[in-house]
Amino acid sequence: MHAVPIGQAGAAENAAGQSMTQAYTLAVLGWLLSAGVYIAAKWVAPEMPPWALCFWRLTLACVILLPIVHRHHGAMLGLLKERTLELAVIGAVGLALCQGMIFVGLHYTDATTAGIIMALCPIMTIVLARFILGEALGLQKALGAIFALAGMLWIVSRGDLGALLRLQFSVGELWIVGSAFCFGLYTVLLRRSKFDMPMLPLLVLLLGVGALAALPFYLWELASGDRSALDRNGLLALAYIAGPGGALMYFLYNRSVGALGAGRASMLMYLQTVFVAILAWLLLGEGLHGYDLAGAAFIVAGILLVTLARRV
Repeated sequence: MHAVPIGQAGAAENAAGQSMTQAYTLAVLGWLLSAGVYIAAKWVAPEMPPWALCFWRLTLACVILLPIVHRHHGAMLGLLKERTLELAVIGAVGLALCQGMIFVGLHYTDATTAGIIMALCPIMTIVLARFILGEALGLQKALGAIFALAGMLWIVSRGDLGALLRLQFSVGELWIVGSAFCFGLYTVLLRRSKFDMPMLPLLVLLLGVGALAALPFYLWELASGDRSALDRNGLLALAYIAGPGGALMYFLYNRSVGALGAGRASMLMYLQTVFVAILAWLLLGEGLHGYDLAGAAFIVAGILLVTLARRV
């Protein structure tokens, strides 16, 4: 083994440090843009039905990113032909249903509450991986999941123990819980499938499949007379959700995963909850409710238990 000159070693360390800093910056920016989607969707909820927003976000994000992965178009078509059903299920669950449920839920609940509930996604992924993939859960992770579940139940019952005992939950929060479940299931199914394709072209393929899965819900809205009022606010919200909050956010996340690894990049997802709360306070005038804070405390405790268990 040859020794590396001190000057070259220092330069290499500086370059590696700058690269990691850039990767974390891209990841943080991606989750900030993702948090903005909650704000835009809540802001435009009275003017644009949820499934219209979901369909056009997926469609436009796919169209924007498609030229970037042009070298993979042949492989993408081949994978689509070989594993149509798997791609259809994963795209429908993780991109159509997951996002559509968030947008439906935001018609009934605060963006802040939605952001807190979506922090459950990694824990739901761990629990679902236990049943679908047979991955070990362990006592500490199980306790973490129980703490997070308690926090989620407290939020969806809005801190009313009587409603909790009577199983009376608020509609909006239940839609967001369904979205978190879909995201966890999407992650586990994607892990099980082991598609032999780089992450970004695979994501573009799933965006297209997800848009097709969202199309029947969108057409049902149109048939029901629930049409979008595409005025200035609606167009601005859609432009943000599809562009910076859609295509650019997906691209940045893909880059951060490539540099940091899936584990570290996904753990930064918890920043989204913080960003949603800050942006909702600044732009929508929302505040944290007492039940949000109490539920968030249990969810954070659960996250810490799971995270520490991973390091043991």
